[in-house]
Amino acid sequence: MTKGHPRGLYPLFFTEMWERLSFYLLMGILLLYTTDTELGGFGFSDRHGNEIVGTYMAFVYFTPFLGGLIADRYLGYRMAVLLGGLLMSAGLFLVGTPALGVNGLYGGLALLCFGNGFFKPNISVMVGNLYEKGDPRRDAGFNIFYMGINVGAFVANLAAAWIRNEFGWGWAFRGAGIGILVGLAILLAHWKLLERADRRAPASPDDPSVGRICLTILLPAGLVGFGAWWLVEHHLTWFPVSSIMTGFLAGMLPIFYFFGRTAATAAPEEKPGLFALVPIFAAGATFFMILHLNSTALTQWARDNTDRHSANVFDLLPRTTTDALPSYYGNAAPDLPRPDERMLVVVEPVEARKFGANRMDESAVKAVLARQVTLREVSEEQIAADQANRPYLVRRVVNVYADADVRVGDDGKQVTIEEGARPVRKVAFAREAEGRTFGVLLVDQATFETVYAKASGKRLPPGEFVPVTNPEVFQSSNPFFVIAFTPLVVLFFQWLVRRGRGISTANKILYGVLLTAAAMLVMTLGGVASAAGTVKVSTWWLIGAYAVVTVGELCISPMGLSLVTKLSPRRLVGLMMGCWFVSTAFGNKLSGFFGGLQKQIADPMHFFLILAGSVLVVALGIYLVLPRLDAALKKYGA
Repeated sequence: MTKGHPRGLYPLFFTEMWERLSFYLLMGILLLYTTDTELGGFGFSDRHGNEIVGTYMAFVYFTPFLGGLIADRYLGYRMAVLLGGLLMSAGLFLVGTPALGVNGLYGGLALLCFGNGFFKPNISVMVGNLYEKGDPRRDAGFNIFYMGINVGAFVANLAAAWIRNEFGWGWAFRGAGIGILVGLAILLAHWKLLERADRRAPASPDDPSVGRICLTILLPAGLVGFGAWWLVEHHLTWFPVSSIMTGFLAGMLPIFYFFGRTAATAAPEEKPGLFALVPIFAAGATFFMILHLNSTALTQWARDNTDRHSANVFDLLPRTTTDALPSYYGNAAPDLPRPDERMLVVVEPVEARKFGANRMDESAVKAVLARQVTLREVSEEQIAADQANRPYLVRRVVNVYADADVRVGDDGKQVTIEEGARPVRKVAFAREAEGRTFGVLLVDQATFETVYAKASGKRLPPGEFVPVTNPEVFQSSNPFFVIAFTPLVVLFFQWLVRRGRGISTANKILYGVLLTAAAMLVMTLGGVASAAGTVKVSTWWLIGAYAVVTVGELCISPMGLSLVTKLSPRRLVGLMMGCWFVSTAFGNKLSGFFGGLQKQIADPMHFFLILAGSVLVVALGIYLVLPRLDAALKKYGA
């Protein structure tokens, strides 16, 4: 696979690999971070967390629409990739600064969206530019490039688990920012070599200017989207779809109109290729809607419905396990040992929330110690000096702020700090038992009862917790299977060609959509096994679904990137690559939407069956236009 390709492919491979490592590290833990109530996360509801993740994923793939155009007209592809990487790194450092609170989170995600808009479409265009039109090596080149994406994605969630387990949420995001800077260093070291990939076709006088697109497309999209959001948010409060989702869908209409108009007014020789991209974009949107459930619904499934304590393949990897904290036990097996009751100290709900948010104030510390006379405060210095008990204390350390720096929302759940506030000190609440000093968890009464409601009499020694695999680690299944299956799938297709039974590109895309539906049917069976979510199920349901969807991915995603560069007029290739990512943005927003619905549909079986049925409807549509799609692809030698 790797012989005879242009030298520029390999620096692009490694630049993309590092950027994807950073991207998937963020995506692996963003939902967990925003909804976490036990390790210093924001404590948002699952629906709110999914809304954030879905909106971020949508805009991170929507901005290439404009980023590709700006690179085509002004910046060039190398400079756009460099600028995009710098913006993304800055965004990750903002997200990784907890003292900035929600402002840092939203501001950092905004920078990541803009940065990805410059980076993502243009590095793909550079790969395509390494090959001349009709070069048979192009598809294999994109497959190699795509493998680089998945090497980074595979390592990302293993790194995320290790970093956040050892150093906390903030350093996980900062580590991702450092990864992007490594990728940019590789780009700069090969800047001259990649000059060939930076060639741009001259613009046609008929092409719309960037200013015209902003005024006639993006501005209307923003106004329509804002208007729909405002209407649902303030007047149509009964509307079943959230205001953010409604605004996004409405705002997409002018964008879809623009791309349809571009195809309709193109030169006659360009129209068949542009119209042939429509079912490809539909397949891409559907596929990414399901694939990126890995950051929403499937991460929730791993967190809440998967037995992460029993043996699984990830046990072979170091530092990918964490303590099973109280939220794990709601539907855990009765014979799973619970922590010793002395490990969980019942306090007022607001105090428990401050502890879980890692943002306690001085008054809360004093109140807890005044009521819980068996507890004592242990400082960081005392923990460091107590080597015998340090392992039982260090993970229970919490930040303590001045009273004026900690704020609690009206719902009693959102705990924030004044922007830029620093902790006064760090402490653990300790208790002695059985010759051991150990840190405790502060919980409310409802949480305490949930942990022990279905428990047998099995208890762990004081200070110890059941080890469980981090939920984000399961996301590494998909890139692992891409790396493992890519050579096999390529060789299989080559074997069919040698036997005179080659599969057309259009049929590969159809089969990819069908396999995507099959992955959701696997999860439907997992939903059946979960007895309507009341018991945790084997990790193999989730891993099996990732295996099936990966084969579908290898039929759709590399082909999609390659076909955009083949079917688009050279003057519009950056713009059409942006259109591929707009369709992906649409699918990504639906991923967040469905992730938010998961808990509202009582039986997981029904949830995944709805998804499978939706994908099959798209597969039927592609099947009906298959003859015309095949004809267009043959005409352009694609």
